[in-house]
Amino acid sequence: RALLKRYGVVFWRVLAREADWLPAWRDLLLALRRLEARGEIRGGRFVAGFSGEQFALPEAVSALRENRRREAGSGECVVCGADPLNLAGIITPGVKVPAVQSNRLLLRDGVPIAALVGGQVQYFESLTPEQAWEASKRLQRGSGSHAQWESSAQ
Repeated sequence: RALLKRYGVVFWRVLAREADWLPAWRDLLLALRRLEARGEIRGGRFVAGFSGEQFALPEAVSALRENRRREAGSGECVVCGADPLNLAGIITPGVKVPAVQSNRLLLRDGVPIAALVGGQVQYFESLTPEQAWEASKRLQRGSGSHAQWESSAQ
């Protein structure tokens, strides 16, 4: 339940940053199947590109459906490197951003576009000079350990 509360959707690849003392995926799978059988969580394919079983909280399923209907490019977020939302290089393509509090990650629609690692800004996609400047400013004034969601239209 703690993993479901943290991520909303749980599948084997999401657990890459979790502690070594966590039970093996096959053991978690049995518990997740029991919760699904009781109707407490949903099972299915929620995140494209990953094989195997996936489980989600009902409110996460609603949020995913709502997000799918949103206009592309409408949401940006800066997260701390130590935040559980930092799944760069784990479930998204590209390099991993170390889970260190001083690192920051800029996401657009859940996809990493830039990161501040060791005081240096790294870009994961081609940006115009203006976009790169704005991304750098957003990362420099990042919010620490919680996400800042903003509309890019602002």
